[in-house]
Amino acid sequence: MKIYIHPTALKSESESLLPEGALFGMKYLMEAEYQLGFDAGSLSDHQQKLIENESITNSGFGEADADGTIKNVDQYIFESDGKPVETADSWTEITRSILFPSRKAEISRDTKETQISISINLDGTGKSDISTGLNFFDHMLDQIARHGLIDLELTCNGDLDVDEHHTIEDTAIALGQAIREAISENKAGIQRYGFVLPMDEAQATVAIDLSDRPFLRWDVDLKREYVGDFPTEMLEHFYYTLAMNVKATLHVEATGKNEHHIIESIFKGFAKALRFAISRNERIRGILPTTKGTI
Repeated sequence: MKIYIHPTALKSESESLLPEGALFGMKYLMEAEYQLGFDAGSLSDHQQKLIENESITNSGFGEADADGTIKNVDQYIFESDGKPVETADSWTEITRSILFPSRKAEISRDTKETQISISINLDGTGKSDISTGLNFFDHMLDQIARHGLIDLELTCNGDLDVDEHHTIEDTAIALGQAIREAISENKAGIQRYGFVLPMDEAQATVAIDLSDRPFLRWDVDLKREYVGDFPTEMLEHFYYTLAMNVKATLHVEATGKNEHHIIESIFKGFAKALRFAISRNERIRGILPTTKGTI
């Protein structure tokens, strides 16, 4: 990929210096096999020397021949096809945004039984706005956002006058599709992960592999028919449907006495496992978590 660095991104208050983080960012992009182009004539001799000392190569192409451009207009902007793709307050942040683009997705799913809208950001901070018509279910979905550091907006208008099945099942379908779309086809740098989460007397163990081989192993014994307004028989079906649509291998075990605690520990454990599974490791950036070369 060719990146043109606009003169505004290299402009400094002193002609003997470059903006903070610029040398680090340029070198990091080169190490990631990006080609860099910039206008050396807009730099002072000392600034050019700083770049040469870091063995940063100017490939000599202009903005018109680049796949993307880094510029600074009040903040750092990475543009592609003339449109902003990423913004940041520093060279370090814009470099990371280029290497690890934001992972977002929006899903709308309308059937005779439900109308669902989902917006998800896997690189968020845990903000959520969730409404399914089932208060306990909303509370559990909030755990996925909060403990997974996922920004999640989700609304579901379902046929709750019939029963809860379609609302829970279709939410799992749409949420799974959104997670899969946000991860995209490129899983390089992500990891397999498992998490053990205690909650008072309850404990859940959740392991996830974003493998494109959907499977659920479930070992949870619930005796109550409902917790709040949530039918407990739908818990396994929710996670089965979610695994099928994320296309993930998912193993869930949980024990305890209080079934509210058991269910909540599962949702929190899933959130934590997913959070660390989708965390992109800079040490293995560009490397798939498999010896097969594909997932």
